[in-house]
Amino acid sequence: MTTEVEHPLRRPLLDELHARAAPRFSAPARVVHLALKDPGDSVARDRAEDRRMLSELAGEPVPDRRSFEFERRGYTIDWENHTEYAGYTALLRNNRSAPFSADPAALFPPEWEASGNARRIAAVVIEVLPMPADDAQLVAQLEQWLDPRRTIVMRVLDGGAVIAGDFRRDEYGYTRFVVFVSPETGPGRTGYTVQRLLDLETYRALAMIGFLSSRELTSRLNQLDPKLRTLVEHVDSEERNAEEVLHELLTLTGELEALAMQNDFRLGATQAYAAIVESRLDALGDERFRGRQTLRDFLARRYEPSIRTAFAGEARLDRMLSRASRAGDLLRTRVDVSRTAQNQELLRSLDERGEMQLQLQTTVEGLSVIAISYYAIALLSYVLAPFAEEHGLNKAWVLACCVPVVIALTWCGMRMIRGRIHRRMTHPHDSR
Repeated sequence: MTTEVEHPLRRPLLDELHARAAPRFSAPARVVHLALKDPGDSVARDRAEDRRMLSELAGEPVPDRRSFEFERRGYTIDWENHTEYAGYTALLRNNRSAPFSADPAALFPPEWEASGNARRIAAVVIEVLPMPADDAQLVAQLEQWLDPRRTIVMRVLDGGAVIAGDFRRDEYGYTRFVVFVSPETGPGRTGYTVQRLLDLETYRALAMIGFLSSRELTSRLNQLDPKLRTLVEHVDSEERNAEEVLHELLTLTGELEALAMQNDFRLGATQAYAAIVESRLDALGDERFRGRQTLRDFLARRYEPSIRTAFAGEARLDRMLSRASRAGDLLRTRVDVSRTAQNQELLRSLDERGEMQLQLQTTVEGLSVIAISYYAIALLSYVLAPFAEEHGLNKAWVLACCVPVVIALTWCGMRMIRGRIHRRMTHPHDSR
C-alpha cells in the first residue's frame, strides 16, 4: 500500500497500542525495577540527560527514542522514558540463585545513580518462584524474606499465582515482592502479572507525591481561609469602604489563583496515577489467602486516605476560588452602585452650577449690552454733534433717539455671537 493513502498519525497510533508490551517468562526469574524522577520540574527536565545515563549504563550510544532494550550482567533491561520518570526494568530468566541474594547495586551502581539529577521514586525487586507444594510451606518461605507483621498475601489469576510483599525497604533500599506461579500459569500471564505489580508500585509512589503537595497546600489555605471569611463578611457592611475591601479580595484571589496554577499539574497527575493504580488493582484481582490482608486492604488503610486528602485539598481550593469570585462580583456591584450614585450627585451638582452660570451669563450679557451701548452712544455723540449743529437740532434729543436703536442693535449682535458659539459647541464638525 502506498504511503499517500495513510494518515501521517496512523502508524504512531498503532505503535502506541503495542508499546510497553509485558515480557514473557516463567519461574524462576528475578525482576529488578528502578524508577528515577527529577525532584524538581520532572516534566520539563532535560531528556538528553536521561539518554546520557542510559548510554552510560548500557555502554553504548542509544537512539533518541522513548524505549530501549539492552543486556547487562545476564539481565535484559528495558528502559522507558515516561512523562515524569525514566524506568529501568531488568529481567533475569532462569534465575538459579537464592531469592533476594543479589545486590542490585551490581546492576544499577550507586555512583551511576548519583551522576544524574534524578532520584529513586520506586525501587523494587520481585522474585518469581514456582508455587510451593502447600500453603504452609509458602508461608514459611515468606517469613524468611518479608516482615511478617507487614506482609500482604493474596491469590491472583484465579488461584494460578500468589503475590506477597511488605512495602518495606531492605538493606539495599528496595521493596520486595514475591510472586509464586503454578506450573499451569503461562509465561504471558506471568509477565503481565509482574508488569501490573510494577506499575502499581511505581504509580502508587507517584500518586502519593500529590498527598505531600496537598499538605503544603492545605497549610497555606488554612492561613488564607480566615482572611477570605472576614472579607466575605464585609461584602455588605457599611463599616468599611467597599473599594478597599475589593482591593484586598482581589489580592487574596490572586494568591489563590497562583496556588491553583502551582498545584494544577501535580493534582491532575495524582488523579491520573490514582486511576492507573485502581485499574491495576482491578486487573490483578485479590482473592484472600488464609485470612491475610490483601493488597487492596493494605492500600485502603494507608494509600487511599492519602489520595482522598489530595483530592480534598484540590476541592477546597476550588471552593475558596468560587467563594472569592462570587464575593468579588458582589463587591464590584456594590462599588458600581456607589459610583453611580456619586456620578448622579455630581451631575446634579453640575446641573445646578450650570443654571447658576446661565443666570450669571444672562446678567453679564445684560450688563455687557448696557456697557457697549453706553460707549457706542458716547462715540455717536462725537459723530452726530456737527450734524445736529448744522441742522439746528438739539444734540441731547438726537442722542436720545439713538439710544433705543443702539441698544437693540447691540442686543441682536450679542444674540448672534452667542448662537454661533452654541452651534460650534453642539456641532463641532460643522464647518459652517
